[in-house]
Formats: sequence, C-alpha cells, structure tokens
Amino acid sequence: MSGIYIHIPFCRQACHYCNFHFSTSLQLKDKLVAALVKEIQLTSTQYTIQAGKEICETIYFGGGTPSILAIDDLSLIFDALRTKFFIAGDAEITLEANPDDITPGKLMSWKQAGINRLSVGIQSFLETELVWMNRAHTAADSLRCIDEIKAAGFTDYSIDLIYGSPLLSNENWEHNVSSVITKNIPHISCYALTVEPKTALDKMITQNKKAAVDPEKQAEQFTLLMNWMERAGYEHYEISNFAKPGMRSRHNSSYWQGKNYYGFGPSAHGYDGKKRKWNIANNALYIQSLQKNCIPFEEEILTKTQQLNEYIMTSLRTMEGIDLEKVSEVFGTKYSDQLLMYSDKYTRTNKLKNIHSKLMLTKEGKLFADGIAADLFF
Repeated sequence: MSGIYIHIPFCRQACHYCNFHFSTSLQLKDKLVAALVKEIQLTSTQYTIQAGKEICETIYFGGGTPSILAIDDLSLIFDALRTKFFIAGDAEITLEANPDDITPGKLMSWKQAGINRLSVGIQSFLETELVWMNRAHTAADSLRCIDEIKAAGFTDYSIDLIYGSPLLSNENWEHNVSSVITKNIPHISCYALTVEPKTALDKMITQNKKAAVDPEKQAEQFTLLMNWMERAGYEHYEISNFAKPGMRSRHNSSYWQGKNYYGFGPSAHGYDGKKRKWNIANNALYIQSLQKNCIPFEEEILTKTQQLNEYIMTSLRTMEGIDLEKVSEVFGTKYSDQLLMYSDKYTRTNKLKNIHSKLMLTKEGKLFADGIAADLFF
C-alpha cells in the first residue's frame, strides 16, 4: 500500500515566514493542473507498479494552498489518480485549506469529491499575530471556519498553530491552545516559528524591521503546550502533532513509519524505501517538461547507512520511538548494540527512556529531538 502527496503551488499571498515552493500568481493554474494530470498518467514509466493498480491508502493535497483549486480541478486530478491507483474504500484523503477559502458551499463540494479530512492553516486566533505573519485570513475567519467544518459533517480535521513569535506572550499562547481544546478539535499540529533563509521574515529581522525569535521562549511555550495537551487528553504522537485517540494523521504517520509514497507536482517528493525522488521546484519548467511527456525530477538511491539514519530521525520523533529489535533485524545487531551504547548518556540524563527495547524521548528530551537524533546518526 502507498500514499500519494500532491503539491499545489499557489497561494493568495505570501506569508512572511514561508519557504515552501509556491506562486501568488494563478496565471499558470490551468496549465499546471493539466501537467499534474499528465505526470500521474506517466507514472508507470518512472515507478515500478505491480500488475494491476497499486492500492492507495492516503492522499494528501498540500502546498501552497490547495483550497484555491476549483472543484473541477480536483475532479480532474482524482480521475487521473483512479486510472493508475486503486483508492481504498477507507482511504484518508486530506486537503490543506486556509480559513478564508472555507465556505459551506466549498465544504459540501469537497465532501462530494471524496475529501474526508481537512488540514486548516489557522496559525493563530489573534488578529495582531495574523497581520504580523501576513496571513490572508482574520481571527474571525479562524473561529468561523471551524464551526462551518463541523456543520458540514467533517469529523476528521486538523488545524495548524505557530508558537514562539516575538508577539506571542504565554498568556496569548494559552488563549490559542484553549481555543482548540474548547472546540474539541480532533487533531492539532504545532510548529515553532522558524526563520528560514531568504524569506521575507529573515530579511526583515536582518534589517531590524522585526524582532528576532527567542529560542528560550519557544522552548518554554513548547513545554506549556505539551502539558496543556496532555491534560486535555491528546496523544503527543509526534513532536509537532497531537491527536485525540484514534485521530492521528494516517498520511503523515506513513512518512514517520518509512512507508512508500508518491509525489506529484512541482517540488513534490516521493520515496520507495530505498530511493528518494523529487520534482523540479519551478512551475513554468515543470509545465514545459510535462507538455513534452517528460517528468522533470532528480533522485537519490539511499545507502544502508542513510536508510538507518533516516529511520533514527523519523522514528525518534514519534511516541513509539526507535525499535532496537527492528534495527537489529533490518540493519544488523552491531547497529542496535551501538545505538544502545550511544543512547546511554541520554537515558542517564532523562532525555531518553528505554522501554521494551524502544528508545523514546522524554518530555525534556523532546526539546532536544533534532540534536539527539543527529548525535545518534551513523
């Protein structure tokens, strides 16, 4: 079984912090949708698909802002997918959406098209923060869209929140998180504000037009978040993700579990367990290549060591942790033994715990997840 990621590279306006591949011009939208359809149709020449249609258990429309697409655009993409894949009856099909795109009419159309999960980029329930981030929606939109999602009958949906911005006090952060808990939202993804190179935010901080990010404040707000969500009954099943029992994101979980997935669209990535493939991050060149029946991609075949390091990095982020027995079985006993030895300093300082041969981050360890993973790499 596989997952499918589809990158829709369009946004209404550019958020100051974003470094994803997107365009604020919709001029090429129709041509890009046609190119996406062509890429899906050409899939069999780039991937090994077993006899018959491969079973797809998750589809994720990301971006960019996929909720910009018209329902006819989504229908064209779904029709193309069905020609190459068997979409499981219980497949999780997620659409990323911004609050300003969400209306009762659109929600009904998405549902009828087969979308059964939404991931909503709220980021904050505070007007001042949304303006600071240059988001296209208002605080009122943030609250309204959740009520409309519920009224439309969606029971599986997620919202994104950002913490650690210079404007966000601990009191306002509690307001944002309390809004999620009060509305009984089944899934929440929370990200520390990151200043990525070459973004508008990076430039404004360099020019002293915006305050810099405070890592200590971010760590404090992440700790507060973990405590609040735990008390509210959410599983902290991945560093940035919290879910009510049974409401984890199946698609994103497949990334952390190392499952195969296909990537369609400019800048989209695919992975088959041994080989990573990524498309060119240029809309015009992507379209031109597909018009010539050529998929513009690069690929990398991962060595055993790279595969092991990738497993360490992804599994350590989850509440299940690194399975030492799996490492021994797949990569060899010497690697599981070395991992156990290298991890000892973190178990002694209460950043890791070893339960039934599984290395899992403690609450304190989650503050240092990336550093610990890097230190355990081979």
